Amino acid sequence: MVHGDGWTAVEVMRGGATGSGPVLVCEHAAHAIPADLGDLGLSPEARHSHAAWDIGARDVARALSDLMEAPLVAGTLSRLVYDCNRPPEAPDAIPVRSEVHEIPGNRDLDAASRAARVARVHDPFHAAVEEVLSGRAATALITVHSFTPVFHGARREVELGFLFHADGALAQAALAAEQAAGRYRAALNEPYAASDGVTYTLARHGEGRGLPALMIEIRNDLIDTPARAQAMAAHLAPGLAAALAALSPAERAS
Repeated sequence: MVHGDGWTAVEVMRGGATGSGPVLVCEHAAHAIPADLGDLGLSPEARHSHAAWDIGARDVARALSDLMEAPLVAGTLSRLVYDCNRPPEAPDAIPVRSEVHEIPGNRDLDAASRAARVARVHDPFHAAVEEVLSGRAATALITVHSFTPVFHGARREVELGFLFHADGALAQAALAAEQAAGRYRAALNEPYAASDGVTYTLARHGEGRGLPALMIEIRNDLIDTPARAQAMAAHLAPGLAAALAALSPAERAS
């Protein structure tokens, strides 16, 4: 998982946690690009933009890990190197263009180059998720993401999204808890849904194991400083605990 050549695919926090409880995942936690990829031909601005990572998501996920005493598996390379929330066969697993930026270093990759990225990023990341899930009595899989306030020129009014792949029980319970709190504009399957191809991790590691699975999307202007991210985690943690507690026994072992 950690390579001397500068490729580090994943970090695990609280990986030794025992007992039962949720497991947290943050696929797009970092914007690092290995030096041998030559910055993928991107400007410093592009390499640090939301195209490269989910701004604020790692800080929220780390704080939730502490508050919920839950293991966290987080990516340590930019999604422009490889998007760990995509299967290897997905065209956008190694994107050639984001909403705004072209990614020259991803153009015209041959099969061997794509396979090398899969082996160096996707495979160790998902092996780490599997190892953490196998190491405790996991009760749910929760992934943490962020999204931009404006997309293709349109302002997004939603502030929090609760997404699911096929089983919506945990997402619906989380939305109900958020609506009861009455603080943020929240919605189910916004600003993305499974039909957008964004639920690979949920499907593979959550529903694939019969676990309730939830993807949290947070508008990134709400978590763009460490203090704001910490405040968001403090807000979310009680609602997530309530959502998990609200699941019926059948939903907890679906």
